Amino acid sequence: MAWRNFNLGWLVSLTLSTLQPGCSSFEGLVQENGPFQWQYGTLKPVPNPWAWNRLINTVWVEQPIGTGFSRGEVTATSEEDVAKQMLGFWKNFIDTFSMQGYKVYIAGESYAGLYVPYIASAMVDAKDTKYHDLQGILIYDPVLAGGAVQDSVTTVPFVDYHHSLFTFNQSFSEHIHDLHDTCGFANYSDKYLTYPPPGPQPANYDETLSEDCRGLWELVLDNTLSINPCFDVYQVATTCPLLWDVLGFPGSIGYSPAGAGPVYFDREDVKRAIHADVNKTWEECASTDVFVNGTDTSDPSTWHALPNVIDATKNVIIGHGTLDMILLPNGTLLSIQNMTWGGKLGFQSAPVEPFFVPYHKDSTASDIYAETNALALGSITGAGIFGTAHTERGLTFVSIDLSGHMVPQFVIL
Repeated sequence: MAWRNFNLGWLVSLTLSTLQPGCSSFEGLVQENGPFQWQYGTLKPVPNPWAWNRLINTVWVEQPIGTGFSRGEVTATSEEDVAKQMLGFWKNFIDTFSMQGYKVYIAGESYAGLYVPYIASAMVDAKDTKYHDLQGILIYDPVLAGGAVQDSVTTVPFVDYHHSLFTFNQSFSEHIHDLHDTCGFANYSDKYLTYPPPGPQPANYDETLSEDCRGLWELVLDNTLSINPCFDVYQVATTCPLLWDVLGFPGSIGYSPAGAGPVYFDREDVKRAIHADVNKTWEECASTDVFVNGTDTSDPSTWHALPNVIDATKNVIIGHGTLDMILLPNGTLLSIQNMTWGGKLGFQSAPVEPFFVPYHKDSTASDIYAETNALALGSITGAGIFGTAHTERGLTFVSIDLSGHMVPQFVIL
């Protein structure tokens, strides 16, 4: 998964923690890939030996307007608008710090499956290496096609795969399996989740589905929460109790225990320390719209933006945590199999290659048990075979075991 030529480059992190479009990159800074980590349920921040800024200059951007500490009038109606605004900011940023000519990589997760490809595609089309020398992108658990293809179509196979985490009674289990079959989802996956794909998937597929079929994903989620009220749709192996989170968002629901005070970036002392507007309320995910009338009018990124970036850079990585239910792993693969890049539709071969994370010092069980340094124990991470990977025509897909939606938060990669 290594990107080439990291030296003299910028990695622009547009990390998002949920499916909605107005979530802050500060979640990435604090709990994923920044120089320190303050994970939910932990006492205080610890240094992050796996931080991305150890490899490359990194900037975390709260965007679009309306997100986090960003200020200004929300005017975006599409991803094209967002990209134009981002490129304007980026040019000013580069001029301010005299960083012209640096290589640029862009990373993000979730709704950034739209943001990152559209911004990257705009950089490609600008043909201006002084400011926009795009070298590659990385998107985790991304919104690609959206709709039923990324949730209801593959929900029941996901439940079956993680059956010990979805302990439904027999009648409900039979009901959702019946819906999976009668809605045509089993046949859909059997036909289109194949390598190579047989052809393009039906256009406007959601419009052909009944309300019951379209709502299968939500039906499963609602019943899961009845069994496990602490169920985390972003990491399905989570159980009670709800953990305290410095950002106030430890799972499916926001939660801050009594007496915890404001979330970290809404503390006045923190705002003053980072020169933010003390009168601005910071939320991990904006409670107001970041698109005019709350509507993003853009096409799925798989139609043009993402293929344009793949063909231009030959260096695009899509990663997906296997414990993520907000966006399902096979939904991402179905989206890839309906995308044309490099002159072909989808992957021609299935992802089966082992995804190996190198072992590092103090990684064996005996070393960990013998470790007495609290800082070292606070930043341990796994190694070995972590899933599967596959590369074709400049696109790499990686499935990541033991991880949910926010991949660098759950397994530090």
